[in-house]
Amino acid sequence: MELSSLAVPSVYALITFLAYSSQWLFLFSEPGPLEREQRIQFNILLVCLLITYTRSVTVDPGRILKKMQKEIAQDGKQPRQRWCRKCEAVKPPRAHHCKECQRCIPKMDHHCPWTANCVSHTTFPHFLRFLFYAVTSMIYLEYFLYLRCAIVWRDRNLPSYLGPSMFQLAHLFLLTVANSLTLFALSILLIRNIWCLAVNTTTIEGWEIERHNTLVRRARYFGGYLDAPDGLKVHIRKQEFPYDIGIWANFKQGMGTGNVLAWFWPFAATPSVETGVEFETNGFEDDGVMWPPPDPDRITRKAPKGVDGVEEAFTYRDAGLTPEETLVAFRKRQEADIVRRRKPFVQRVEAKVVRESSLSGEDMNGSEAGEDFDGEGEEGSHSGEEGWRNSEGERLRDFGVDEDIEFYDEEDDIPLSELLARKRVRVGKAS
Repeated sequence: MELSSLAVPSVYALITFLAYSSQWLFLFSEPGPLEREQRIQFNILLVCLLITYTRSVTVDPGRILKKMQKEIAQDGKQPRQRWCRKCEAVKPPRAHHCKECQRCIPKMDHHCPWTANCVSHTTFPHFLRFLFYAVTSMIYLEYFLYLRCAIVWRDRNLPSYLGPSMFQLAHLFLLTVANSLTLFALSILLIRNIWCLAVNTTTIEGWEIERHNTLVRRARYFGGYLDAPDGLKVHIRKQEFPYDIGIWANFKQGMGTGNVLAWFWPFAATPSVETGVEFETNGFEDDGVMWPPPDPDRITRKAPKGVDGVEEAFTYRDAGLTPEETLVAFRKRQEADIVRRRKPFVQRVEAKVVRESSLSGEDMNGSEAGEDFDGEGEEGSHSGEEGWRNSEGERLRDFGVDEDIEFYDEEDDIPLSELLARKRVRVGKAS
């Protein structure tokens, strides 16, 4: 059994321990049981908490249906359409391929291990309501615990038989510590998610914004351009995040409705997947500009280094295989060769400086300079710029994103069959 499968039961166990064992303890500790009004209010909050958490776990995070994919591919509104190699389908704006859900998720925020589900366009309202009711109920419980801890401290010099038993003291201590730590962590998470809702960014897009700002700072040093594979240079300029359309509009879009009461209703309707395919933009950038901005390290190399001779282009390694086995072998090689990683930016620049400063008569072979500047290296998945981390030390994979699929989708990788199908549709519409 994987540890991840225990996450959801653990959360239910924590809720049960904090919410109901505390009420049992209050029956035997000063200042006595909760008053009737307090008990009703507290348990209503607990019911809302359990409902919203259950919906965060069970509501489907959405999938891009084939009908929606065709509409996206044929509308022609997007200047560049990203293509998911695993789903073999168009990836809508703000969608990302989740390595846990094994599909592209509309407006994916992150894959939450504590709900075993993606926080997405359809599940974000439920997730935010869960955080709200969790924090609210724990603040209420913290108040009750504080009253009882204060009484224990006040009577600390009295004989022990006049106070609570050791079991009750230990129980009170565990409740206070667990509730305080969980309240602290979830309060930060709630504030962060409210902020993201107010500016209409997801956790992944926050990572992309920081990544873009890093590239802009790098490009300023090199005259506005950064090196890309195969000798290309990519122009990098400051680009505004397009989906921040105003606080009120952001709240309506993120919560799926403009009805404020529905924002707090545990049984509020789930936003439809169809509303998570296209998003209104603020118009600060031209129509031909897309998010995320150009990133030279998202561009894959056209050919692996060292493949220069014709003898390497054609081989007979599959001569003894059946047609089906040949196809399987080809796909395995294709999958292994589809991403050729590059070393981190700092290493490439240092190698470039060494190469340019070397004497003109000195022989700098590939192993000394070329591989350091643009090779796979020895660190595998940690050697390329997909290993870049933001200021909090997070990579894309920390949000549940499949890095190999997500990071290298800067170029259109749409199959020829798909391009021909689109061409037939355009010709049909024109005629």
